Amino acid sequence: MSVRGAVRVERVVTSGTFSLDGETFGVDNNVWLIGDDEEVLVVDAAHDAAAIHRAVAGRRVTAVVCTHAHDDHIDAAPALSALTDAPVLLHPDDNELWSLTHPDRAPDGELADGRTLTVAGIDLRVLHTPGHTWGSCSLHAPSLSTVFTGDTLFHGGPGATGRSYSDRPAIEASLRARLLTLPGTTVVHTGHGQDTTIAAERPNVPAA
Repeated sequence: MSVRGAVRVERVVTSGTFSLDGETFGVDNNVWLIGDDEEVLVVDAAHDAAAIHRAVAGRRVTAVVCTHAHDDHIDAAPALSALTDAPVLLHPDDNELWSLTHPDRAPDGELADGRTLTVAGIDLRVLHTPGHTWGSCSLHAPSLSTVFTGDTLFHGGPGATGRSYSDRPAIEASLRARLLTLPGTTVVHTGHGQDTTIAAERPNVPAA
């Protein structure tokens, strides 16, 4: 009988650009792999499908999950899907934004609030957290005391708004209702930059 390794979270940092509303910026993105020695789920296939594929290291990819459809989070998703035969999942409220980057290739499936994704025997619950974009989602893994927030919550507070497809009151409402209610010790794995915790960010989100 083969023994599977422990479930773990791995970070791959990739570099590229983010473009929206006529502006382009250089960015480093966090790509997250959640799984064990046999299978992984990939969160946010950014910039470099080959680098992410190398980190997968032959394991089965159960899904390529997009926390939102800004181009820096999805630009490598179709290529990674082709390399791994894994479906690309996105909340449908971001389909229009997705089409700006991939007009000829739709996502393979939909994220929905409350949906459970399972990898390596652990569950990740989808939390629809609109505001940074309308379809922004977070993934909560209670057994790992971890939440993957994309660009909705960072070390230091809420993600950016002020561009197309975003809204400041909406992101603050999402944070108060969906993320700050998680246990304070929950580790926040973000789309860019360093980790934080729910407790550390509660003071950084304005009250209603």
